[in-house]
Amino acid sequence: MASHMPTLYHFSEDASIEVFHPRTMPHRPEIKIPLVWAIEAERQYMYLFPRDCPRVLLWPTEMTTEADRDAFFHRSDACAIAYVEYAWLDRLRTTTSYRYLMPPETFEDLDEAGMWVSRQALTPSGVAAIEDLPAALRDAGVELRVMDRLTPLYGLWETTTLHWSAIRMSNAQDWVPLPSTAPARLGP
Repeated sequence: MASHMPTLYHFSEDASIEVFHPRTMPHRPEIKIPLVWAIEAERQYMYLFPRDCPRVLLWPTEMTTEADRDAFFHRSDACAIAYVEYAWLDRLRTTTSYRYLMPPETFEDLDEAGMWVSRQALTPSGVAAIEDLPAALRDAGVELRVMDRLTPLYGLWETTTLHWSAIRMSNAQDWVPLPSTAPARLGP
């Protein structure tokens, strides 16, 4: 466990979860350990989307060059940019997401874009409905960009000094699967 515990959330489209039980994830078969996942409040914008919505998010880090910042952010003062496909825009506008506040004590920091995991069943400390996901993204300082397909972004992780995060890409149109690797400390 980390010495400083941030505020942690879990997002779901189910408003009735009373206990989060550890489980394996079909889209991450390399992680064989059942886990409960959570995201730091600072990066919660990564989950202000319908659960299965494919999205690519970019944000600057201390290693980001001015050229990359200018190429992607131009004059935007956004803290991050989120790309989605037009095919998901109506669902983004109409889905209600539920943000569960998670008790942080049993979580381990993955040092991976604000992700934390717990190996124990957990009762959430509270839940809040988020009914306007585009407004929640805007309020979080995220610029939403909509594309026909996300495939033009393929390979971006090799060419930019921005942090690149892709979620639910198996649902994107014409996406070529990426090799998936689990953080080393998630061994048995």
